Amino acid sequence: MVRYAFGLGRSFVLALTVVTAGSVWAEDAAPEPAPEAAADETMQAERGYFFGYSFGNMLQQGGNPDVDLGALLKGMQDSLSAVPPSLDSDAQTKVMAIVRERQEMIQAEQEALTENQSETNLAAGAAFLVANAAKADVRVTDSGLQIEMLTEGTGAKPAATDVVVVHYEGRLLDGTVFDSSIARGEPAEFALNQVIPGWTEGLQLIKAGGKARLTIPADLAYGPGGVRSIPPNSVLVFDVELIEVKD
Repeated sequence: MVRYAFGLGRSFVLALTVVTAGSVWAEDAAPEPAPEAAADETMQAERGYFFGYSFGNMLQQGGNPDVDLGALLKGMQDSLSAVPPSLDSDAQTKVMAIVRERQEMIQAEQEALTENQSETNLAAGAAFLVANAAKADVRVTDSGLQIEMLTEGTGAKPAATDVVVVHYEGRLLDGTVFDSSIARGEPAEFALNQVIPGWTEGLQLIKAGGKARLTIPADLAYGPGGVRSIPPNSVLVFDVELIEVKD
């Protein structure tokens, strides 16, 4: 994940300040550059900062935020100037081994966290589904999908190959909204055979003009893998309004 907040370590900010300050002092005695030259210099500075910040993100995510910034800048200068590296092959091999070890450690920690979260969500989802199924207005299908009609429609029900136009809001069990066409202010349009199984099945149970709440078990949604802002093994709750069915 790319971090856009300016959360650089203080030492890195100081290093950048020193480099920038040196440039300013040198320019004080020079003639004022033409607008085109100033624009080029600004773009060069912005590109340099962009690449530096991106590389800092990579180091942070790879478990190497504690590098020597002076040595880092020297290595970049040597590389950009086509100067041979000052580290011999043995030293480079040792560094790569340390980097690889840290990456493997971070990956193992992330996998452990994901597994714990997956198990927690599985248990919480199972309990929620049992309680929700006991509600008088909730219907449970053979697949385990739960549907509660909020407004009865008067139009036709879509087939699995139809294109539908809907307004919807998707939530996690803790109430977090992870997706909403309502918030975007524009209905969504898609083919029912191109969405998660819970949607494909659930929308076929709603008549056009109707609205329903779909409670979708993880195995009919994104399963143990999750996706983006949806954690692994998450039960999803959608309020869906079927606006139109297109052939």
